Amino acid sequence: MQDEIEVKFLNIDIEGVRAKLTKLGAHLEHPMRLMRRVVIDHPDRRLHFDSDAWVRVRDEGNKITLTYKQTTEHNFGGSQEIEVNVSSYEDTVAIFQKIGLMVHAYQETKRETWKLDDVEVVIDEWPWLNPFIEIEGPSKESVEKVAKKMGYNWEDAIFGSVTVAYRDQYKDILKTESISKIPEIKFSIERPEWFVKSKTSK
Repeated sequence: MQDEIEVKFLNIDIEGVRAKLTKLGAHLEHPMRLMRRVVIDHPDRRLHFDSDAWVRVRDEGNKITLTYKQTTEHNFGGSQEIEVNVSSYEDTVAIFQKIGLMVHAYQETKRETWKLDDVEVVIDEWPWLNPFIEIEGPSKESVEKVAKKMGYNWEDAIFGSVTVAYRDQYKDILKTESISKIPEIKFSIERPEWFVKSKTSK
């Protein structure tokens, strides 16, 4: 498996980030588009509970990917993945269902993709969450360089899955809770009650 060399910076101003990337000479590869994905596991969720891992099928608008992801620790390079392109979102999901695995969660997001030097910068929007960026590159040095160019303080960086971003905004989310436990994350539905209770929610 390959290490996922990426970092997140939270609570961004989208127009401000676009202006900064344009000024730095970044290339807009894919405008903001709706993406859909499913999280797949055994019926007893053994991948999640035993290995902090999951299988994801994601329609990215311009391609469809199948990914096995595993979190080894919540710091830089603490996630690993194996990813391939597939030809059909529905058929790929159906194959896993036929062999006895289950779709445990459906998730919608919006994403805009930029390229600066050899590093990918994406603007991400998730339901009920302030927008954030991910910076991913071939090495820690390349990611740190772009983060610095964009004016970010490395001490403000967070690492790991999107669950850590939700926990940052919603302080009452328990450490035992995971975003993948929510059956549907969609822009058209209300936040779960355990989010709304948080005093820090918008």
